[in-house]
Amino acid sequence: MDTNLPDPIIASRPDELKQVVAHLNSEPIVAVDTESNSLYAYREQVCLIQFSTAHADYLVDPLALDDLSLLAPIFANPRVEKVFHAAEYDMICLRRDFGFEIHNLFDTMMAARLLARNKVGLHDLLQAEFGVSTDKRCQKSNWGQRPLPPLLLSYARVDTHYLIPLRDRLRAELVARDLWPLAAEDLAHLCRVPGRSTNGDPTPVWRVTGARDLTPRQAAVLSELCAYRDEVARSLDRPLFKILGDSTLTSIASACPTSLNQVKSLPGMTERQIRRHGQPVLQAVQRGLKLEPLYPPRSPRPDEQYLARLEALREWRKETARGMGVESDIVLPRDLLCGLAERNPQQPHELAELLQDVPWRLERFGDQILGVLRGSP
Repeated sequence: MDTNLPDPIIASRPDELKQVVAHLNSEPIVAVDTESNSLYAYREQVCLIQFSTAHADYLVDPLALDDLSLLAPIFANPRVEKVFHAAEYDMICLRRDFGFEIHNLFDTMMAARLLARNKVGLHDLLQAEFGVSTDKRCQKSNWGQRPLPPLLLSYARVDTHYLIPLRDRLRAELVARDLWPLAAEDLAHLCRVPGRSTNGDPTPVWRVTGARDLTPRQAAVLSELCAYRDEVARSLDRPLFKILGDSTLTSIASACPTSLNQVKSLPGMTERQIRRHGQPVLQAVQRGLKLEPLYPPRSPRPDEQYLARLEALREWRKETARGMGVESDIVLPRDLLCGLAERNPQQPHELAELLQDVPWRLERFGDQILGVLRGSP
């Protein structure tokens, strides 16, 4: 890790935030990253926002500031380019916690994937481009602790310090290889993707690993075990997996134990877990056994013609990606692939309507896609 950098500017008071915003507003490009506490809290939240410009690094402390709305215009401003690495998760968290809408972004991981880099993690890219190593031990740290130790502050600022020069190198390579139009449409598409919830809402039973292998009676027991786990996690402000893991829950639901001795024999139930959860788990099992059996929701099976078109498009995409030396979803993202299989356009104007947001792909692959679909049922 580079220890020769000047100290970052830290904003933990409203007047400090105003100064940071004034500096950021004067810049055409701003690097951004966030750190959250998903490994340490029931409902994760953004605990630190990092910014870098060509001149300075900034660390904004959301836990010390009641109002971050001054940052909203920067994220929404189409004249200010925001540089992220693996932007989607940061965007989800920023929208969820602060309502920020983000326009005009550059994602260095997306760019590296388009360029068919073998390793696209930030640690690998910084090492390859600048000879800089980051301390991977910090990735699972508790960003909700205060004060943050100097090691974490140093790690956090490095995550954005090199993003702008990394962006410059990757963008130049995209332009040189005539891939910038493809990158531009993918970056614009990323800005339009709605954020999904990452909060610790009660776990739907059928999202628990192994739930669909249970009988309907056991699934009803699992639903009560999930409700118990959620209640404890919420009261302790801890993530669900630190209360009882999915595999432990499904083992309990499968066995439906009636005594502590039976609970002790189940995977994941240590002596400590027995002391904390043994009796409540037995009670949850009994409540679940009194419920109506729980059946998984049935999804209507797509018709055979749709499945045939989808498979034909997948095979074409795989072959095309192999020729380009990239991963398949770069040729055609999954949402577009499924949309084409469902709508089955047969004429150029129909295809153009479906691919209006990805003109590079329409021009490059349009005739091939129509050929594939016309040859399918």
